[in-house]
Amino acid sequence: MRRGREEPGGPEADALDLGAVFRALADEHRRSVMTELAADRSDSERGCNSFDLPISKQTQTHHFRVLREAGLIDETDYGNRKGIRLRRADIEKSFPGLLTLLGAESPGGTAPR
Repeated sequence: MRRGREEPGGPEADALDLGAVFRALADEHRRSVMTELAADRSDSERGCNSFDLPISKQTQTHHFRVLREAGLIDETDYGNRKGIRLRRADIEKSFPGLLTLLGAESPGGTAPR
């Protein structure tokens, strides 16, 4: 079985930047991806196409790159597809409670009141 290769581009765990994270989460589509990943406590790898995003594949690629470069996800390249995995431990260490807030966000993009 062919193993994928991890895409470069994300910062080390101790170098996550709050500004970069907030910029990445400012977009509703990227926040939607993060909300889904945060709600899934199993942290299993997901395919890029498993997210119901109403945008082109090219735009999805851009959004996943922004999330990776902010240090929120890892991407593994399998050639004809990519796997996405949440960097839960790194995020929780740097920004305790952030994933809880994202997990509580409703699918429409707003936190419950």
